[in-house]
Amino acid sequence: MAYFRNNTVNLLNLHYGIHSIAFSGTGAFYIVYLLKAGVPVEGTFGALALIVMGRFIIRPIVVPLCVRFGVRALLITGTLLSACQYPLVARVHGLGWPLLELCFVSSLGDAIYWSCYHAYFARLGDTEDRGSQIGIREAIAAIVGIASPVAASAALVAFGPAIAFGATAFVVAAAAVPILFTPDMRVAREAPGSFRAARTGMLVFMADGWVVAGYFFAWQIGLFISLGESFLAYGGALAVAAFVGAIGGMLLGRHIDAGGGMRAVWLAFSSFFFVAAFRAIALGHPAIAVVANAVGSLQSCLYVPTIMTAVYNAAKRSPCTLRFHALSEGGWDVGCASGCLIVALLTWLGVPLSVSILTSFLGAAISFGVVRRYYLEHPGLVPDSSLIDLEAAPAHPPPAE
Repeated sequence: MAYFRNNTVNLLNLHYGIHSIAFSGTGAFYIVYLLKAGVPVEGTFGALALIVMGRFIIRPIVVPLCVRFGVRALLITGTLLSACQYPLVARVHGLGWPLLELCFVSSLGDAIYWSCYHAYFARLGDTEDRGSQIGIREAIAAIVGIASPVAASAALVAFGPAIAFGATAFVVAAAAVPILFTPDMRVAREAPGSFRAARTGMLVFMADGWVVAGYFFAWQIGLFISLGESFLAYGGALAVAAFVGAIGGMLLGRHIDAGGGMRAVWLAFSSFFFVAAFRAIALGHPAIAVVANAVGSLQSCLYVPTIMTAVYNAAKRSPCTLRFHALSEGGWDVGCASGCLIVALLTWLGVPLSVSILTSFLGAAISFGVVRRYYLEHPGLVPDSSLIDLEAAPAHPPPAE
């Protein structure tokens, strides 16, 4: 399979796979642990909004630092800073200074990491195999996610949060190792037209940030409460969902690369609206909620490759992929912070979380419009020599076709 020939993408997917051990392990308990630690639901959403607003404020430093040191160095730095946030989770006990400290460190690490990671993947990946490369990445994350949440829930119960979250920090730090063997990516000091080129990414990411607030964060908390706030039951539900997601991980990516982008858009977004409604109905019913969570994992295998193929290819066409993703991630911060504040307000007013999940419909509708237009303009994803950026080309020649 040709899309395995890009060794840089293989290393990036290995990095992502290691990182996913933390994402799907103790990292998946990040939000629900705050509830156990005495932070009320509306306070948890307020903390999430504070984290993403902090990312928005910090993000402008990323481009100048990458110009000076290169993207690879900042990606490694962002990975290590992201690791630092996990031990701080165990120190949180209700509202107070430890929670604010966690918000600041999370903002710093995530602002640097995600801008650099997306830019790296967009620049060094292959346009013609983009959907498959993303599908492989998501399949790896899904496979890792089968065992990780079970192990994480057992660790939290048996050893406590300090050891469980400390181990997660070690795993995240280890994810930096594969990046050491990838080519560096230099960034030009000036890149005229970057803002205009990033409009598609900004709109998609802003809409996705709003979606995440309701469809993902509100659902995580609602699922945890539906399962009696049991770490073991919650971990088991996540493992079941990961198993379902692993089954369909790479299928839609290949479909997109074969020129099926428009069909992928309709399938991804129609399934999104169905699953979001299903999740809203399932809250309070443990067995149904586990099924809704599993179906949602399969839906993400449709949704993520569809939107990210469009975003990564638009980034590679832009004057600067790093600036493209820094601006796009800024859009995500605005959308997610707004969504989290709305959910926090609704929760404070006594509105059920099922209604908060349905607020994601607005973001999905906007994302559908933008992504649909992209695939109408690019009905078949094919190699395009104009996408080659000699300034940031890898030090070694590209793999032979």
